[in-house]
Amino acid sequence: MNNKRRFKTRIGKKEYTLIGAASDQHMRAVAKILNDDLTKLKSQSQNLSEEDAAILLAFNAISEQLDKQLELDQLKAQLEHDNSDQTDTTR
Repeated sequence: MNNKRRFKTRIGKKEYTLIGAASDQHMRAVAKILNDDLTKLKSQSQNLSEEDAAILLAFNAISEQLDKQLELDQLKAQLEHDNSDQTDTTR
C-alpha cells in the first residue's frame, strides 16, 4: 500500500513540497525545528550562504543521528547482556 502524502511547507525563504509517509503533525514539527535551527545558525554567522547553512544543518543532523544510533546500539547490547545473565541465573 502506498501511504505517501504531499506536505507543503516553507523552509528558510523557499517553499517546498515534500513527499513522505509521516503525519502532517510530524512534518510540521520537523519543519519548525529546521527553521528554528536555520534561524539560529544564520544569526550566529550572518555571512553564511543559504547553501552553506543547509550543509551545516545536514552535517549536524547526521552527526546527531550517528550519536543516537551508537547510543541505541549500546542499549541493545546491554539489554541482550542483561537478558543472557537472567537466563543463566534461572538455569
